[in-house]
Amino acid sequence: MANRRVLVRRRKSVRNIRKITRTMQLIATARFQAAFNRAVATKPYTQKLTEMVADLAAAAESLEHPLLQQRPAVGRAALVVLTSNRGLAGGYNAGVLRAAIAHLDGSGGAGAAETRVHMMGKKGVAYFRFLRRAMAEQRTDIGETPRFEQVETIANALMDRFVRGEIASAHVAYMKFLSAGQQRPVVVQLLPLKPEAGADGAAKVKPVEYDFSPDPKQLLDELLPAVVRVRLFQAFNDAAVSEQVARMVAMKAATDAAGDMIKSLTREYNRARQTQITMELLDIVGGANALS
Repeated sequence: MANRRVLVRRRKSVRNIRKITRTMQLIATARFQAAFNRAVATKPYTQKLTEMVADLAAAAESLEHPLLQQRPAVGRAALVVLTSNRGLAGGYNAGVLRAAIAHLDGSGGAGAAETRVHMMGKKGVAYFRFLRRAMAEQRTDIGETPRFEQVETIANALMDRFVRGEIASAHVAYMKFLSAGQQRPVVVQLLPLKPEAGADGAAKVKPVEYDFSPDPKQLLDELLPAVVRVRLFQAFNDAAVSEQVARMVAMKAATDAAGDMIKSLTREYNRARQTQITMELLDIVGGANALS
C-alpha cells in the first residue's frame, strides 16, 4: 500500500495538471471559433473564383496560359507542407507529415520528380531534421492567424518558378477541414491549374456560356494567379482551424484522463487511510488486552 503522503502529493500534482489542460482546452475552443469564422468566410470566394476560371478556360479551349501548361519533361517539383508551431495537438502534425512523406516517396504521383520541400511550422521542421530529409525552405513566422500578404509571397514564388520552367508541379500538404468532427490530411495540386475541375476537385457537369469583355486571355491573366493565391490561402486557413480542433480534442482527453486518475488516487488514498486507522485500533485493543 502506498504511503498516504505520497498519494496526497501525487493527487495534488494531477489536479494542477488538470487545471492547465482545462485552461488550454478553453483557449483552443475560443481560438477555434475565430479560425472557423475565417475559414468559412474565405471558402465561398475561393470556390466561386475557381469555378469561374474553369468556365473561362472551357470557353476558350484553344487558349494557352503558362499556369495551365503541363511540363512532364521537367524533373523537379515543389511541395508546401503546413504544420503547426506548437504541439499538444494530438495526431494533427503526424497526419500531415505522413501524407507529405507518402507523396514524396511516390504514392502521391511525384515519385519520378525531384521534389523540393517548403516546410511551414516548427514541428514539421524538427521532424524532417530528425529524418535528415532536405528542405528547400523553412518558415516558422506564420502563426495561427495567417495573413494573406504572407501567403501571397509563397504563391508568387511558386508561380514564378513554374513559369520559368524550374518546376513541373506544385502541391500543398495540409489538414483539410471538413467539419468540427472530421479533418483529413490531403495533398492538393496547385500548379499546373486544372480548369476542368471545381473547387472541390470534381469535374464540372455543365459549362456556362459567357460574353467576354475584355477577351478571355486577358481575364485569365488576371484570374489564374488569383486562383493560386486564394487556394493556398484557403489551405492555410483550413490548417489553422484543424489545428485548433485537434488541440481542443487532445486537451479535453487529457483533462478527462486527469479526472479519472484523481478518482483512482482518491480511492487508493481512502484505502490506505482506512488501513492505517484499522492498524491503530488493533494496536489500542492489543495494548488494552495486555494491561487487563
